Amino acid sequence: MLLSAPGSVTSQPACGQGRAWMFGPFEKPKDVNPAITPSPVSQFRSAVGDSIVRWEEHATFNPAAVVKDGKVYVLYRAEDASGEQMIGGHTSRIGLAESQDGLHFTRKSAPVLYPDGDAQREYEWPGGVEDPRIVEAEDGMYVLTYTQWNRRIPRLAIATSRDLVNWTKHGPAFAHSDNGEAPQPESKSGAIVARTEGNRMIATRLHGKYWMYFNVPDILIATSDDLVDWTPLEDSDGRLNQGPLAAPGLFRLLAGRGGPAGHRHRARHTGAVQCGQQRTVR
Repeated sequence: MLLSAPGSVTSQPACGQGRAWMFGPFEKPKDVNPAITPSPVSQFRSAVGDSIVRWEEHATFNPAAVVKDGKVYVLYRAEDASGEQMIGGHTSRIGLAESQDGLHFTRKSAPVLYPDGDAQREYEWPGGVEDPRIVEAEDGMYVLTYTQWNRRIPRLAIATSRDLVNWTKHGPAFAHSDNGEAPQPESKSGAIVARTEGNRMIATRLHGKYWMYFNVPDILIATSDDLVDWTPLEDSDGRLNQGPLAAPGLFRLLAGRGGPAGHRHRARHTGAVQCGQQRTVR
Protein backbone atom coordinates (compact mmCIF):
# COMPACT_ATOMS: atom_id res chain seq x y z
CA MET A 1 0.00 0.00 0.00
CA LEU A 2 1.35 3.46 -0.94
CA LEU A 3 1.37 5.92 1.95
CA SER A 4 2.08 9.66 1.90
CA ALA A 5 4.61 10.94 4.39
CA PRO A 6 3.13 13.49 6.84
CA GLY A 7 3.07 16.93 5.23
CA SER A 8 3.27 15.67 1.65
CA VAL A 9 -0.35 14.82 0.88
CA THR A 10 -1.05 15.15 -2.83
CA SER A 11 -3.71 14.06 -5.27
CA GLN A 12 -1.16 13.94 -8.09
CA PRO A 13 0.21 10.66 -9.48
CA ALA A 14 3.07 9.30 -7.38
CA CYS A 15 6.51 10.59 -8.40
CA GLY A 16 5.14 12.57 -11.32
CA GLN A 17 4.05 9.63 -13.42
CA GLY A 18 1.39 10.47 -15.95
CA ARG A 19 -1.33 8.04 -14.85
CA ALA A 20 -2.97 8.22 -11.46
CA TRP A 21 -3.08 4.45 -10.95
CA MET A 22 0.70 4.01 -11.33
CA PHE A 23 2.99 3.59 -8.32
CA GLY A 24 6.72 4.21 -8.48
CA PRO A 25 9.46 4.12 -9.47
CA PHE A 26 10.64 3.00 -6.02
CA GLU A 27 14.04 2.95 -4.40
CA LYS A 28 15.20 1.37 -1.16
CA PRO A 29 16.30 4.16 1.21
CA LYS A 30 19.68 3.69 2.85
CA ASP A 31 20.18 2.57 6.42
CA VAL A 32 16.53 1.83 7.29
CA ASN A 33 15.98 -1.75 6.11
CA PRO A 34 14.83 -4.04 7.42
CA ALA A 35 12.40 -1.66 9.12
CA ILE A 36 10.96 -4.29 11.50
CA THR A 37 12.96 -7.37 12.48
CA PRO A 38 12.24 -10.42 14.66
CA SER A 39 12.85 -9.76 18.35
CA PRO A 40 13.52 -12.32 21.10
CA VAL A 41 12.92 -9.59 23.68
CA SER A 42 9.21 -8.99 23.01
CA GLN A 43 7.11 -11.09 25.39
CA PHE A 44 3.50 -11.26 26.53
CA ARG A 45 1.30 -13.68 28.42
CA SER A 46 -0.82 -15.82 26.13
CA ALA A 47 -4.26 -16.65 27.48
CA VAL A 48 -4.10 -19.88 25.49
CA GLY A 49 -1.89 -22.05 27.68
CA ASP A 50 -1.41 -19.25 30.25
CA SER A 51 2.27 -18.91 29.39
CA ILE A 52 4.80 -16.20 28.54
CA VAL A 53 5.66 -16.32 24.83
CA ARG A 54 8.25 -14.58 22.68
CA TRP A 55 5.63 -13.75 20.11
CA GLU A 56 7.84 -12.20 17.37
CA GLU A 57 11.02 -14.18 17.84
CA HIS A 58 11.02 -16.05 14.52
CA ALA A 59 9.70 -13.75 11.76
CA THR A 60 8.08 -10.36 11.04
CA PHE A 61 6.49 -9.85 7.62
CA ASN A 62 3.31 -9.25 5.53
CA PRO A 63 2.45 -5.72 6.73
CA ALA A 64 -0.56 -3.47 6.21
CA ALA A 65 -0.19 0.29 6.61
CA VAL A 66 -2.50 3.18 7.37
CA VAL A 67 -2.09 6.88 8.19
CA LYS A 68 -3.73 8.05 11.42
CA ASP A 69 -3.28 11.42 13.14
CA GLY A 70 -0.31 12.27 10.94
CA LYS A 71 1.59 9.05 11.70
CA VAL A 72 2.13 5.90 9.67
CA TYR A 73 0.91 2.79 11.48
CA VAL A 74 1.90 -0.70 10.37
CA LEU A 75 0.11 -3.88 11.36
CA TYR A 76 2.41 -6.83 10.70
CA ARG A 77 2.39 -10.57 11.03
CA ALA A 78 4.81 -11.96 13.59
CA GLU A 79 5.67 -15.59 14.29
CA ASP A 80 7.03 -17.17 17.42
CA ALA A 81 9.51 -20.04 17.28
CA SER A 82 7.10 -22.74 18.44
CA GLY A 83 5.88 -25.61 16.29
CA GLU A 84 7.49 -27.19 13.26
CA GLN A 85 10.07 -25.41 11.11
CA MET A 86 7.78 -25.00 8.13
CA ILE A 87 5.40 -22.42 6.66
CA GLY A 88 2.31 -22.32 8.86
CA GLY A 89 4.00 -24.42 11.54
CA HIS A 90 4.47 -21.58 14.04
CA THR A 91 1.91 -19.43 15.87
CA SER A 92 1.28 -16.04 14.23
CA ARG A 93 0.10 -12.86 15.92
CA ILE A 94 -0.35 -9.31 14.62
CA GLY A 95 1.84 -6.53 15.98
CA LEU A 96 1.57 -2.75 15.64
CA ALA A 97 4.33 -0.23 14.92
CA GLU A 98 4.17 3.54 14.33
CA SER A 99 6.36 6.06 12.54
CA GLN A 100 6.58 9.81 12.01
CA ASP A 101 8.25 9.48 8.60
CA GLY A 102 7.22 6.06 7.27
CA LEU A 103 10.80 4.80 7.56
CA HIS A 104 11.74 4.51 11.24
CA PHE A 105 9.28 2.52 13.34
CA THR A 106 8.59 2.06 17.04
CA ARG A 107 6.59 -1.04 17.83
CA LYS A 108 4.41 -2.08 20.72
CA SER A 109 5.84 -4.72 22.99
CA ALA A 110 2.69 -6.89 22.83
CA PRO A 111 0.59 -7.96 19.84
CA VAL A 112 -2.73 -6.22 19.21
CA LEU A 113 -4.51 -9.20 17.62
CA TYR A 114 -3.84 -12.77 18.66
CA PRO A 115 -5.42 -16.14 19.52
CA ASP A 116 -7.27 -15.80 22.81
CA GLY A 117 -9.73 -17.68 24.98
CA ASP A 118 -12.63 -16.27 22.97
CA ALA A 119 -15.22 -17.56 20.52
CA GLN A 120 -12.64 -17.58 17.71
CA ARG A 121 -10.20 -19.92 19.45
CA GLU A 122 -11.28 -22.99 17.47
CA TYR A 123 -10.39 -21.15 14.24
CA GLU A 124 -7.20 -19.42 15.45
CA TRP A 125 -5.33 -21.97 17.55
CA PRO A 126 -2.64 -23.16 17.31
CA GLY A 127 -1.70 -21.51 13.98
CA GLY A 128 -2.75 -18.00 14.95
CA VAL A 129 -3.82 -14.90 13.01
CA GLU A 130 -2.10 -13.92 9.79
CA ASP A 131 -1.70 -11.45 6.93
CA PRO A 132 -3.57 -8.23 7.82
CA ARG A 133 -5.11 -5.89 5.22
CA ILE A 134 -6.77 -2.67 6.36
CA VAL A 135 -9.20 0.00 5.13
CA GLU A 136 -11.35 2.64 6.83
CA ALA A 137 -15.13 2.76 6.84
CA GLU A 138 -16.85 6.08 6.08
CA ASP A 139 -17.28 6.76 9.81
CA GLY A 140 -13.58 6.27 10.59
CA MET A 141 -13.87 2.70 11.85
CA TYR A 142 -10.88 0.58 10.80
CA VAL A 143 -11.79 -2.70 9.12
CA LEU A 144 -9.20 -5.47 9.09
CA THR A 145 -9.27 -8.63 7.03
CA TYR A 146 -7.00 -11.37 8.32
CA THR A 147 -6.56 -15.14 8.13
CA GLN A 148 -7.52 -17.45 10.96
CA TRP A 149 -5.30 -20.53 10.94
CA ASN A 150 -5.92 -23.56 13.15
CA ARG A 151 -3.47 -25.66 11.10
CA ARG A 152 -6.37 -27.42 9.40
CA ILE A 153 -8.41 -24.84 7.45
CA PRO A 154 -7.50 -21.20 6.73
CA ARG A 155 -10.47 -18.85 7.11
CA LEU A 156 -10.73 -15.22 6.08
CA ALA A 157 -11.98 -13.20 9.06
CA ILE A 158 -12.96 -9.63 9.95
CA ALA A 159 -12.00 -7.41 12.90
CA THR A 160 -12.78 -3.74 13.58
CA SER A 161 -11.20 -1.02 15.71
CA ARG A 162 -11.40 2.70 16.44
CA ASP A 163 -7.80 3.09 17.61
CA LEU A 164 -5.80 0.27 15.90
CA VAL A 165 -5.00 -1.18 19.34
CA ASN A 166 -8.26 -2.60 20.65
CA TRP A 167 -9.90 -4.92 18.13
CA THR A 168 -13.31 -6.58 17.99
CA LYS A 169 -13.28 -9.94 16.24
CA HIS A 170 -16.33 -10.65 14.08
CA GLY A 171 -15.34 -14.17 13.07
CA PRO A 172 -15.15 -15.78 9.61
CA ALA A 173 -16.13 -13.39 6.83
CA PHE A 174 -18.47 -15.89 5.16
CA ALA A 175 -20.05 -17.42 8.28
CA HIS A 176 -23.49 -15.96 7.53
CA SER A 177 -23.59 -16.35 3.75
CA ASP A 178 -26.63 -18.33 2.63
CA ASN A 179 -27.99 -17.98 6.20
CA GLY A 180 -24.97 -19.86 7.50
CA GLU A 181 -25.96 -23.03 5.66
CA ALA A 182 -23.33 -22.89 2.94
CA PRO A 183 -20.12 -24.91 3.42
CA GLN A 184 -17.13 -22.80 4.48
CA PRO A 185 -14.33 -23.37 1.96
CA GLU A 186 -10.71 -22.43 2.56
CA SER A 187 -10.30 -18.67 2.27
CA LYS A 188 -7.70 -16.00 2.96
CA SER A 189 -6.07 -12.77 1.72
CA GLY A 190 -8.99 -10.34 1.51
CA ALA A 191 -8.50 -6.94 -0.18
CA ILE A 192 -11.50 -4.59 0.10
CA VAL A 193 -12.00 -2.15 -2.77
CA ALA A 194 -11.29 1.38 -1.52
CA ARG A 195 -10.77 4.95 -2.69
CA THR A 196 -8.15 7.43 -1.49
CA GLU A 197 -9.03 10.72 0.14
CA GLY A 198 -5.86 12.48 1.23
CA ASN A 199 -4.13 9.97 3.51
CA ARG A 200 -7.22 7.81 3.98
CA MET A 201 -8.08 4.56 2.22
CA ILE A 202 -11.87 4.38 2.49
CA ALA A 203 -13.95 1.30 1.66
CA THR A 204 -16.20 2.27 -1.24
CA ARG A 205 -19.58 1.02 -2.41
CA LEU A 206 -19.97 0.11 -6.07
CA HIS A 207 -23.52 -0.52 -7.29
CA GLY A 208 -24.69 -0.33 -3.68
CA LYS A 209 -22.29 -2.99 -2.35
CA TYR A 210 -18.81 -3.22 -0.86
CA TRP A 211 -16.51 -5.47 -2.89
CA MET A 212 -13.56 -7.63 -1.93
CA TYR A 213 -11.02 -9.71 -3.82
CA PHE A 214 -9.76 -12.73 -1.88
CA ASN A 215 -8.10 -16.16 -1.88
CA VAL A 216 -5.18 -18.01 -3.46
CA PRO A 217 -4.21 -19.11 -6.04
CA ASP A 218 -7.38 -18.05 -7.87
CA ILE A 219 -8.64 -14.61 -6.94
CA LEU A 220 -12.35 -14.67 -6.10
CA ILE A 221 -14.91 -11.91 -5.44
CA ALA A 222 -17.27 -11.25 -2.53
CA THR A 223 -19.72 -8.48 -1.67
CA SER A 224 -21.06 -7.02 1.58
CA ASP A 225 -23.61 -4.52 2.87
CA ASP A 226 -21.75 -3.74 6.10
CA LEU A 227 -18.04 -4.70 5.68
CA VAL A 228 -18.46 -7.49 8.25
CA ASP A 229 -20.66 -10.18 6.67
CA TRP A 230 -19.57 -11.17 3.16
CA THR A 231 -21.07 -13.32 0.42
CA PRO A 232 -18.91 -14.91 -2.31
CA LEU A 233 -20.14 -14.28 -5.84
CA GLU A 234 -21.19 -17.30 -7.87
CA ASP A 235 -21.64 -17.71 -11.59
CA SER A 236 -24.78 -19.06 -13.26
CA ASP A 237 -23.62 -22.62 -12.59
CA GLY A 238 -23.19 -22.02 -8.85
CA ARG A 239 -19.40 -21.94 -8.99
CA LEU A 240 -17.41 -19.28 -7.16
CA ASN A 241 -16.82 -16.36 -9.51
CA GLN A 242 -13.19 -15.58 -10.21
CA GLY A 243 -11.80 -12.07 -10.42
CA PRO A 244 -10.53 -10.31 -13.57
CA LEU A 245 -9.71 -12.86 -16.27
CA ALA A 246 -7.89 -12.67 -19.55
CA ALA A 247 -9.82 -11.16 -22.45
CA PRO A 248 -8.74 -9.57 -25.74
CA GLY A 249 -7.51 -6.04 -25.10
CA LEU A 250 -7.97 -6.28 -21.32
CA PHE A 251 -5.52 -6.46 -18.43
CA ARG A 252 -4.88 -9.97 -17.14
CA LEU A 253 -4.56 -10.30 -13.37
CA LEU A 254 -1.80 -12.75 -12.55
CA ALA A 255 -1.25 -11.95 -8.88
CA GLY A 256 -1.35 -14.94 -6.58
CA ARG A 257 -3.57 -13.34 -3.92
CA GLY A 258 -5.52 -10.20 -3.13
CA GLY A 259 -3.97 -7.39 -1.12
CA PRO A 260 -0.66 -5.55 -0.98
CA ALA A 261 1.97 -6.64 -3.48
CA GLY A 262 5.04 -8.63 -2.53
CA HIS A 263 3.34 -11.42 -0.56
CA ARG A 264 4.14 -14.28 -2.93
CA HIS A 265 7.47 -15.02 -1.28
CA ARG A 266 8.05 -15.53 2.41
CA ALA A 267 10.32 -13.02 4.15
CA ARG A 268 11.69 -12.75 7.65
CA HIS A 269 11.64 -8.96 7.86
CA THR A 270 9.50 -5.96 6.99
CA GLY A 271 11.23 -3.32 4.85
CA ALA A 272 10.55 0.15 3.48
CA VAL A 273 10.92 1.70 0.03
CA GLN A 274 10.73 5.33 -1.00
CA CYS A 275 9.18 7.10 -3.98
CA GLY A 276 10.17 10.77 -3.87
CA GLN A 277 8.43 12.05 -0.74
CA GLN A 278 6.11 9.04 -0.67
CA ARG A 279 6.66 6.03 1.58
CA THR A 280 5.57 2.44 1.38
CA VAL A 281 6.28 -0.60 3.54
CA ARG A 282 6.38 -4.20 2.46
